[in-house]
Amino acid sequence: MHTLLVTLLVIVSIAMIAVVLLQSGKSAGLSGAITGGAEQLFGKQKARGLDAVLQRITIVLAILFFALSIAVTYLQF
Repeated sequence: MHTLLVTLLVIVSIAMIAVVLLQSGKSAGLSGAITGGAEQLFGKQKARGLDAVLQRITIVLAILFFALSIAVTYLQF
């Protein structure tokens, strides 16, 4: 049981790192003002939807990470 939880914890950790790295930074909105209105009108909507999905996935993975960490610690003793 302990080995299974540790394996799941490693998988969730790697997935959370990947999802966080896929998200755009907070300063990415400044580039839209510099490059012009077309990118701001058309490119923003797609990026906003993708960022919202990635944010939800990050929240779910973070909750799983904390729950698995507590479970591994509890089973270790």
